[in-house]
This record gives sequence, structure tokens and C-alpha cells, in this order.
Amino acid sequence: MRRILTIGAIVIVLLGVGSYFYFSTDSANIVVAPPGSTGLPTAGPGAALPGETEGASGVLPGAPTPVSARLVKISAGPVVPGEVIVNKAGSASSSPEVAISYIERTSGNVFTYLARAKTLTRTSNRTIPGIQSASWLPNASSAFVRYLSGEDFSTINTYALPANGVGGFFLPQNLASVAVSSTGVLMTASGVNGSTASLARTDGTRASQIFTTPLSAIHTSFAGKSQYLVYTKPSSSLPGTAFLVDSAGRFSRIAGPLYGLAALASPSGKWVLVSYTLDGAMQMKLVNTTSGADIALPVATIADKCAWTENDSSLYCGIPMDPSSNARYPDDWYQGAEHFSDRVWRIDVASRYAQLVLDFNTETDAALDAEALAVDPLATVLVFVNKNDGSLWSYSL
Repeated sequence: MRRILTIGAIVIVLLGVGSYFYFSTDSANIVVAPPGSTGLPTAGPGAALPGETEGASGVLPGAPTPVSARLVKISAGPVVPGEVIVNKAGSASSSPEVAISYIERTSGNVFTYLARAKTLTRTSNRTIPGIQSASWLPNASSAFVRYLSGEDFSTINTYALPANGVGGFFLPQNLASVAVSSTGVLMTASGVNGSTASLARTDGTRASQIFTTPLSAIHTSFAGKSQYLVYTKPSSSLPGTAFLVDSAGRFSRIAGPLYGLAALASPSGKWVLVSYTLDGAMQMKLVNTTSGADIALPVATIADKCAWTENDSSLYCGIPMDPSSNARYPDDWYQGAEHFSDRVWRIDVASRYAQLVLDFNTETDAALDAEALAVDPLATVLVFVNKNDGSLWSYSL
């Protein structure tokens, strides 16, 4: 009973600080962890799961729950937002396996679920509680995890956690945002005097500055191999702007000023999805970064509730049904004050239409608020986190 109460208290604390990464004013001081130190809250064997020897890795029978023929609830408990999905070569007579790697929120243990074999394996039992988000390398070898530390939870740590739990390293503390791709690790430090973005190798070495800006509250990500997407942190009360930044650090505005603006670049960088609010209602459009043309979309949500396919041809989005007209979007959703009941739609970029893919009302009785969406490179499986309870789900496309 005492353990249950303790876990409950931890969850409450994490929910209270979870919106920190979206709305905090980050320190301008960048401090590198001392060589040889870990700085992790805890490091040790993970808690045993039913039918498993404590501290061991291996296949965990019966953990995922099939909800329908194509919908599977992979984890009943909360996971860290941010997962990676890759295709593994199959035999000559079978389709490639789809491997979904994620991190359990309460322990920090790493798991991999095979969608076709329907097996769940714990690949790391290293305990790192309190992780708020994870950004994976595309090959699923490591996740860059972010968590708060210190007595007042004022320090943001970013740690490269290998999928097998062995080794790892720290990035500088108090980074405003971290984005990861096969190109490298994009790190942004922000303070009252502006922001600086640097690109490092995936092993954390050879960091070099890409750009500086007087903007002090920004989100940065990759937009193809040689340019970057930068947008001001979303707010319903302030107009935001989105920019493309080239390899020489030159900014070009592609959207805004718009209230509540959030953006998501396609893998090649040719397209940027932009969400915003107009008269309190959510809107969404596509921006062609080559021509600058805007394409209004027939459905609307927050850009963070969408995922691009690898070939730029489609987007999958969690589209809210009957969102409240009194909420402040996207602020209330980020802070957990507003929850959605979604359906998943596919947006075809070339044909400019939206197609209903998944209606949760026909698959399950649960209300699902989709975030952290991801699609495998072959576009055969969609995964997402249900923001309402933190559970992880997969759907065969």
C-alpha cells in the first residue's frame, strides 16, 4: 500500500511539471556535466514485471492487449512521449517486421514491441524515473531523454540513453529544445538575450554553432538535411512566427504572425504543416517551402498531434471531435487543462484531401487524445500515445 501511495505521489509531481518544457523561460547558462559523472536520479535494475525475474531482460508474454483486429494497446501504463518505429527485414515470403521502441515513464526502462510477432521485450532495465520526453535516433539505437532535476525542478538534463541501457552521455544542461536525426543532434540554448542553436554528431562530439537569434523562446527542428525549422513557442495570447533557417544561419519567414502557431516540417523540408487559431478556433494549412504557397486544409488540430510519412506524401493527425469553444488553444492542451476525443485522419498532400482512418468510437470505448504520433518508413503501422492516460497504442494501416 505504501508503494502504491508513493508511486501516486510521483505521478502527481510529474504531471505538475510536465508542461515545463512548453512554457518555461529557460536559463541562458549552459553547464556541461563533469566528466565521469552521471547526474541521473537513479541508476540500477528495473522493477520486476509479472512473470519476469527481477532485473532481467527478455520477452514479456501477454503484455500488449489487442483491442480490435488492427488496434493494439501496447502498454497499459504511461510511457514517455516520443517513440521510434523501424522496419526490420523479413523473410522472402513475409513482410518486414515493425519494431516499436519506447520508454516506460515510471521506471525509464526501454521496451521494444514487434507489431507482427506481437511480442514485447525489455531491452534495458536501467532505472531513470521522471523522464518527460524522448527523441530517438532513426535506427532506434539511442534516445535523447529529458528530465527535470534539483530541489525546485529548475534544471533540465538531456541524456543520451542507449536502447540496451549500456553507456550514454550528457548534453549541456538547460537546453531549450533538442531535435535528433541521422544528421546529428540539434541543440538550442535560450535566455533573455536570445537563442543559439548548435549541431553535434550523434555521439555528442564536434558541436558547431549554426545560428543565433534575438528570439528567446523558440522551438527548433530539422527540415531536411541542410535547413532547419524555427518557430516561436505557441501561445493563444501572442502571435507566433515560423522560419526556415539555411546552413549559413539565414532566416526566411514562412508563416505568421498567427496566434497559437505551431509547425511540423516534412522529412525532406519541402512542406511545413502550420497550425494556429483564428477567432478561438483551430486552423491548419500546408506551406510549400519552395514556392511559398499556402494550402488550407479541411481538418484542423495542433501540429504536435500529427506525423509525416517518410516520403512526404501524407500526414496522419489526431483530429479532435467537438473541441471546446471556451479553451485557449494550444495552451490548455499542452498544460493538460483540456483533453480531446480524437479520430485519426490521413491528409494526402498531392491530392489535397483528408480521409478518415481510425474512428476510436468504433474500435474501443476509451476516449483517445493522440500525441507523439509516428509512422514506420513503409507506412504500414501508426503508433501514438494517448495523452489522457499516457498509454501507447499501435494501428495497422
